[in-house]
Formats: sequence, C-alpha cells, structure tokens
Amino acid sequence: MEFLKGLHLRHERLKHAVHNGWRYPLPRWGQAMMGFVYFCVPIIGGWNIMQWAISKSHESIGEQGEKLETKQIEGIGDKRRLENGELQNVGGSGFGGGVRLAVSNESTQAQNRKQLELLFKHELKKRHQKHSRKDNKE
Repeated sequence: MEFLKGLHLRHERLKHAVHNGWRYPLPRWGQAMMGFVYFCVPIIGGWNIMQWAISKSHESIGEQGEKLETKQIEGIGDKRRLENGELQNVGGSGFGGGVRLAVSNESTQAQNRKQLELLFKHELKKRHQKHSRKDNKE
C-alpha cells in the first residue's frame, strides 16, 4: 500500500511540473497535436491489451478452441451440473414459474440461424426498396 501512495505522490508532482512548470500557450497546430496524442494513447493502449488477451486465450484454448475438452455446445443452458454429477434445472418453467432460460442445442441453433437469415433478407429488401424510391424521386 505504501508503494501505491508513493507512486501516487510522484505522479501528482510530475503532473504539477508538466502542467504548471512547462506551460506556455500552444499554437492551433500544437493544440490539435496534443488532442491527437491524448486521443490515441488510450486507443493504442487498449488495442495492445486486447492483443495480449487474445494471445493468452490462444495459449489456453487454442486459436479455434482445439484445446477445449468439449468442442460443441451441450445444450444445457437451463441446467447446472452439481458436484455429484447430477443435473439441476435453473430458472423457472416459463409462464407463471419465472424466466425460461435459453437452451442452445443444435436444433435451436438451426432455428435461430434460419430466423436471422429471414430477418437479414427482410432488412435487405427494405433497404433496396428505400433506395429505389429515392432513385425514382430524383
């Protein structure tokens, strides 16, 4: 804890020195450059952290999940496995009994895929109709 307090105090002294000791008005291009720097530092830092996390993920489960014991979804989204190996229902049983949790077995995934494809086709059709109306008006 003492280390963190010392680090904080040194950081405050550095901020004070930079913002008060070296301060002089920047020209417009300097202000733009500093805005760019202050914007880019967290973006680049975040990107590096994400790359680190991706590499750690690849180390632990492989690039395509090849190191996983179970490679397919088991369809037990509404169940949990107890320590003795027994499966127990989680959530309610639907209407009047609480929330029915989603189960992700192969048939549900296929149904969801079909519904998404229909939705995307419908949205694409609406976009085409909207653009054709704009073209007809012009």
